[in-house]
Amino acid sequence: MRILLLSSAYNSLTQHAHVELKGLGHWVGVAVGTTGDAMREAVAQFEPDLVLCPMLAQVIPRDVWERYTCLILHPGIVGDRGGNSLDWAILNDEQRWGVTVVQAAEHVDSGSIWATYEFRMRPASKSSLYRDEVTQAAVKAMLVAVRRFDSGLFVPAPLDYSKTGVRGRYRPLVKTAERQIDWANDPVATILRKVRCGDGAPGVLDEIGGMPVYLYGVHEEGSLIGRPGQIIAQRHGAICRAAVDGAVWISHLKRKGEHADDFFKLPAAMVVADQLGQVPELPIAIDAETNTATFRDIWYEEHNDVGYVHFRFYNGAMGTDHCRRLEQAMLHARQRPTKVIVLFGGQDFWSNGIHLNLIEAAADPAEESWNNINAMNDFVRSLLTATDHLTIAAMYGSAGAGGVMMALGADRVLAREGIVLNPHYKGMGGLYGSEYWTYSLPARVGDTLAERLTEQCLPLGIHEARAIGLIDDVILQDDLGHNALGRFNEQIRRMAEHLAHSPSFDALLAAKRDRRRFDEQVKPLESYRRAELAEMKRNFWGDDPSYHLARTAFVRKQPRPAHLKCAVALEAVCRNPGCEQAVPHAANRCALASRGWSEGRPAA
Repeated sequence: MRILLLSSAYNSLTQHAHVELKGLGHWVGVAVGTTGDAMREAVAQFEPDLVLCPMLAQVIPRDVWERYTCLILHPGIVGDRGGNSLDWAILNDEQRWGVTVVQAAEHVDSGSIWATYEFRMRPASKSSLYRDEVTQAAVKAMLVAVRRFDSGLFVPAPLDYSKTGVRGRYRPLVKTAERQIDWANDPVATILRKVRCGDGAPGVLDEIGGMPVYLYGVHEEGSLIGRPGQIIAQRHGAICRAAVDGAVWISHLKRKGEHADDFFKLPAAMVVADQLGQVPELPIAIDAETNTATFRDIWYEEHNDVGYVHFRFYNGAMGTDHCRRLEQAMLHARQRPTKVIVLFGGQDFWSNGIHLNLIEAAADPAEESWNNINAMNDFVRSLLTATDHLTIAAMYGSAGAGGVMMALGADRVLAREGIVLNPHYKGMGGLYGSEYWTYSLPARVGDTLAERLTEQCLPLGIHEARAIGLIDDVILQDDLGHNALGRFNEQIRRMAEHLAHSPSFDALLAAKRDRRRFDEQVKPLESYRRAELAEMKRNFWGDDPSYHLARTAFVRKQPRPAHLKCAVALEAVCRNPGCEQAVPHAANRCALASRGWSEGRPAA
């Protein structure tokens, strides 16, 4: 079928839908539908059999949904309606929630139902739930709806609130006052729900020292106490504020400005630095065992000859300090009497590479870009040169740019089914990238595929990534259920311990050492690094300001000039189904950038 993905942004769910549908052999178009006219133009050009809307904030014009079947992935249970579905589910402490595929109709979210999947809620932020449980349920429901539409026989069920089991209802947008924290009275559990329901966007408006700020990245603290609302501690950029029955950590803040792009999210301690005064920095050893809740973004543990380096960074962004501390954690793990080292990334993201927000906030963004990429390189080098252990990169969350290349430094790369990888940099104003990718990527996929992956700016599904050799195996999981991350980790632990105790371990380690010695003689790692950094130096300090313009637009959520947009589908083809003539596009521009849509060739 010809399926058009109509979305407000090419976000994670839209990328998942794109990857899944192309993998099934459908002709897939992608269009950014920010206005009614843009939607009309997209459907007129693509002439779809079906329109799918993974994430659409705008109302589809009547003349579009009357002519085409338009299916919307709504992040709510059957009967739920409104623009803040997941926000309300968190605020109301719902135990189960879901995703429903509804047909576009006159009243938003009130159309006939094509498919629905429910899942058990976990205590997490809106953005975390969206990237994990919501995305998994949405993809399952979408594929069922597509098969039902393709059959031509399925009749969708009308929404009927009188039916038993229809728990959803219409809810208005969450008001600022409904998220507002009352530090003098709200318990920790309430504060967690309020911040989590606004995490990602719009945040929770609060005030610190008379400064209006939005709160993000909340974590429970299990032992510290103080006067409610008072900042009582700081750690690695996060601040700890006391509540009536305990305390919470806030990892990020954004100052409120007159305009939306005046300020952006930064580590909380940076935003309120002048108010911290004598607030103590409370370090925590990376291998400290604790039975109480707290905030930590890197920690280490070991069991049965396997060391585990855990890291979880907000939105997968790794600043210079994050990279330095992760490198120290890796060196600590290498000094331990273990055989295998596993890198466990966060639940939301494995890693997305350098920290663009911190770079944007720096007095000299070019200099901070340089410091950040060198710190990333130092960590990756500690991984590539770990000839005293076998290493595993265990990817539960999606990854992009340098985060993907970082994972390739491990001996084995294992990834959860259902995530997407974006192994490219050029979407950020033609950024060349480093992390020794010119060594590790061709070694896995060959020169031709390495060039294609880094030039095309396309998302990559996990099964395709395995087929081309980018990763070693796909970690399959049970159907939607509770504690998916825990079950993923258990699978990885069993595999790591099996490797550590394998009769062939010594031979594998010896082969790794031989290969590293041979590769170093052919071309030293330092040569790859120098060549990559020479290109990035031009990105940072050269005559072309594209990287800086693209970074600023990305961080401040500003429209990006069309010539800086990366191709969503360089596999674009003529819109006539029988035509195989490729449409030429420059490496940094495609139909999506110039006309608002693109068309992907079905998988072979």
